[in-house]
Amino acid sequence: MYYEVALIAYILDRVFREFEELKFFKHPIILMGNYISWFQKYFYKDSIFRGVLLTSSLLFIVFIVSYLLSLFDNILVQGFLASFTLSSKLLYDSVKDVVSSDDINIKREKISMLVSRDTKELSDSDINKAAIETYGENLSDGVIAPLFYLLCFGIVGAFIYKAVNTLDSMVGYRNEKYEKFGKFSARVDDVLNFIPARITAILISILFFSLKALLEFKKYGKKHDSFNAGLPISALALAINVKLGGPTSYFGKLKDKPYFGDGKEIIEKDDVLKALSLRNRLDIFIIIVLVLGVL
Repeated sequence: MYYEVALIAYILDRVFREFEELKFFKHPIILMGNYISWFQKYFYKDSIFRGVLLTSSLLFIVFIVSYLLSLFDNILVQGFLASFTLSSKLLYDSVKDVVSSDDINIKREKISMLVSRDTKELSDSDINKAAIETYGENLSDGVIAPLFYLLCFGIVGAFIYKAVNTLDSMVGYRNEKYEKFGKFSARVDDVLNFIPARITAILISILFFSLKALLEFKKYGKKHDSFNAGLPISALALAINVKLGGPTSYFGKLKDKPYFGDGKEIIEKDDVLKALSLRNRLDIFIIIVLVLGVL
């Protein structure tokens, strides 16, 4: 287990937010995204096979590069590199920034940077709902999952996970363009997120001291199209007593999504802040676990 590396990475991410001030190199996730865009430009075809080629080629490149980087036998270097796979502070700051303004148009613009749903006509309550859903889902994708694979397989595991997750975020949509092309990467993402999503839902329930969330998150979560994403979203909804989900517009089409949770439907700024209050508890819990692992 890579407890020392994970501890350093988590603290660095918490303090420096992915080292955004460093201008002499691009963030690894941006480089992955650039490769995916390049592959689509020259090799896209509406076929599962082309999607398999995209996923396989990116994972091969990421494996080789991350393996070579893992040969640096220094936990500080490893921790620094691993911090780029975590996005705890970025996630928290981005969601909090959505509710930092009282101007509905500014809030719509900010939430549009975080979600794929249509945002031009969202009400204030809908924006707050989207912010909470984003925070719940991305706690798994951006924090727990990369940390899980970092602990199990070092920086190679963490970067492989981030490559798959980046693929899913760019081509894993069920629409005319990506239904076949993104199918393979979406299924791989489902497999890799199976355990982390459930860990995340359990942690949300425990850290909010919500027995209801712990007992019922699976009941609501299994209604989601993704058998992973719905679990932390449902746990968060139940823990803070709101109702998430419901009819949502994507790419101009209304999708009749199920509801997650049974709390209040009009969601306010304070509900978003309550969801975000999980951050400090989660940080303390994770750091304690990692320190114990080191000892």
